[in-house]
Amino acid sequence: MKKQLGQFATVLVFGIFLFPSCEEGGSGAENQKIPKEVSFNFDIRPILSDNCFACHGPDANKREAGLRLDIAEEAYKALKETKGAHGWVPGKPAESEAYRRITSEDPSIMMPPPESNLKLTDREIRLIEKWISQGAEYEKHWAFVPPTLRELPEVDNEDWPRNEVDYFILAKQEESGLKPNAEADKESLLKRASLDLTGLPPTLEMMDAFLADDAPDAYEKAVDRLLASPAYGEKMAVYWMDIARFADSHGFQDDSYRSQWPWRDWVIHAFNENMPYDQFITWQLAGDLIPNATKEQLLATGFNRNHKITEEGGVVDEEYRVMYVTDRTNTVGKSLMGITMECAACHDHKYDPISQKEYYSFYSFFNNIKEKGIESTVGGPETYAKRPMMQISNADVDSILTFINKKDTLDLIVSVMGELDSIRPSFVLERGVYDQPRDPVTVKTPESILSFGPEFEKNRLGLSKWMFSKKNPLTSRVFVNQIWQEIFGRGIVSTPGDFGMQGALPTHPELLDWLSADLMDNGWDVKRLVKQMVTSATYRQSAVVSKKQLERDPDNLLLSRAPRHRLKAEFIRDLILASSGLLNREIGGPSVKPYQPAGLWEGATSGRGILSTYKQDHHEKLYRRGLYNFIKRTVPPPAMTIFDGSNRDQCEVQRSITNTPLQALVMLNDPTMLEASRVLAGKLLQESGDSEAHIRKAFRIIVCRNPSDQEVAILKKYYDGRLQVLNDEAAKELLAVGEYPSPVGLDTVELASMMQVIASIYNLEETISKT
Repeated sequence: MKKQLGQFATVLVFGIFLFPSCEEGGSGAENQKIPKEVSFNFDIRPILSDNCFACHGPDANKREAGLRLDIAEEAYKALKETKGAHGWVPGKPAESEAYRRITSEDPSIMMPPPESNLKLTDREIRLIEKWISQGAEYEKHWAFVPPTLRELPEVDNEDWPRNEVDYFILAKQEESGLKPNAEADKESLLKRASLDLTGLPPTLEMMDAFLADDAPDAYEKAVDRLLASPAYGEKMAVYWMDIARFADSHGFQDDSYRSQWPWRDWVIHAFNENMPYDQFITWQLAGDLIPNATKEQLLATGFNRNHKITEEGGVVDEEYRVMYVTDRTNTVGKSLMGITMECAACHDHKYDPISQKEYYSFYSFFNNIKEKGIESTVGGPETYAKRPMMQISNADVDSILTFINKKDTLDLIVSVMGELDSIRPSFVLERGVYDQPRDPVTVKTPESILSFGPEFEKNRLGLSKWMFSKKNPLTSRVFVNQIWQEIFGRGIVSTPGDFGMQGALPTHPELLDWLSADLMDNGWDVKRLVKQMVTSATYRQSAVVSKKQLERDPDNLLLSRAPRHRLKAEFIRDLILASSGLLNREIGGPSVKPYQPAGLWEGATSGRGILSTYKQDHHEKLYRRGLYNFIKRTVPPPAMTIFDGSNRDQCEVQRSITNTPLQALVMLNDPTMLEASRVLAGKLLQESGDSEAHIRKAFRIIVCRNPSDQEVAILKKYYDGRLQVLNDEAAKELLAVGEYPSPVGLDTVELASMMQVIASIYNLEETISKT
């Protein structure tokens, strides 16, 4: 209790609780002017999609009155149920039956009907009226049109842009009467880039070197060093683990161990080697189908064996096998194509032009794997991977798989992809039910995206070639958007898993297209794309926000200031470990089990398997990066979950951002944070200098900037107060946390007092934020 009250006092001193992670405020859409030229894609389709397509869209099973509004020829033609009427009559709003019903006050005919609880705003009605008057022209959905290298827009402030990104950003700002912020100070800029590119704070040596470098290209050189760091691959791998639903257990109630971590080592290696994105994905989708495939290419296909797998007896084999195929289909659709494919599993998609038949044609690419729904029940090492699988020997690690961190002498086993010798028939499944096959289907992709022509092999390798065709409108856009989200906190499309009719419109569509086309034109070079973003003037802005910016752009959609948001769960842990000197920088290897509240696994297990009890690791394993935390799907790491980490049940392209009291409690009481505070305090007290010098150094190491005199004075006052309050017994209680040994010969009260000062610095909102 004393320990907790001591930490809580820290919060009271600074008045700091975790800040809201996203800004509030609306866009004032109802007050926006009607554009001179109304666009179907950006003005009309969103209105129809939200209010009309459920009953008058692609899903024939749900369509009413024979009216379909998502296709021009259908919307223009005569209505069967209303003689002489047409949905839209180009140029004539008053004669358009759909417009007449939208504007009607008669409950018997008004659309949307009153019972739907949907209603168009006055502005939306005026937009539709003007669009009809201008000819009611339809456009193919913006995301289904291949991106092109757009011309750079003209801007007034030609001195501001540093690269092409900035022209698109600045043009939008100038249209809205906004100006970009000045460049951030060097300390903030280095911290921001270091966290974004490595997930780690800069060291004192990095900060000193950067501050001393007055060359015009000092920042660019710092970015190049960060991109060359092995930590870059680890940082990028975190977001890919969410996409690939990587975990250390199979899932379901009998949730036992799986050995997929060598695949994670490969992902880190691929990012660090700057493997082109098209190759990175092709190996993961179809490495086993590449002629004369190597073991590395086969290992990469573990991507689509990371899904949940049952080990429970008594299940229906085919039911679970179908579940696995469905998972792969939905994962590829969501993560690589940005399309909600899963919505068409039971019926035609209600909003996007994807039929149920097309869904199962796409599904059939993944239906030919040599696997079973239930292969074995919970047991020993033979269940760590499921067939098809590959073994990795010491000889493999010494030759082609040198990137795998393998310390033991036993063979490793990893689940991978592998085709049957024959073709397993695929069918449309009635309402998605595994034992209700209907019409037979063969491999095919949705026509609305891109036809699957004869130039593509009718397997997963052909599917990958289809994805990376320059005619494919989605693959490059979706990836660029994911990377933009990683760097700026929000995608250009804020719904990264849905580029369809119900997805958000891009804030900067021309920029998204330019970056996507440029990525393809430059060999799908990932590091080049990342560097374009982080060296832009847009990225280098200060995060300071003015009253005018808050009024005109409360959500910072126009990026007239640098985004400010909390770090991901893994990187909060990494920052604490790195700044305290505890971080074990070893790359790759098996997952580790750090400190965790007792009894969590035991209280949520069937009692079978080697994961029935939590056996904490010790020594250097306690200080691995958050990427390597052991994830048991049924009981994921609590500290990570509280900070919105994924439990990896399914593909996740965007983490939720919450702000809860539990997060503050983690930062106050988590053993890793308290141990790091104790260890850093001990190191500082062993150095020469007084308490003020130690506090200044601690602040700089943790927050990554020099503190102001006022900040130091507050912390020094808190330190002096703790010296007066703590006695030897209370100090020992505070220091009794963590396994790392304390230095001998230090005054116990001084060490505990400095520990609490450092804990308070870790609890600063600025510490765990990217600003």
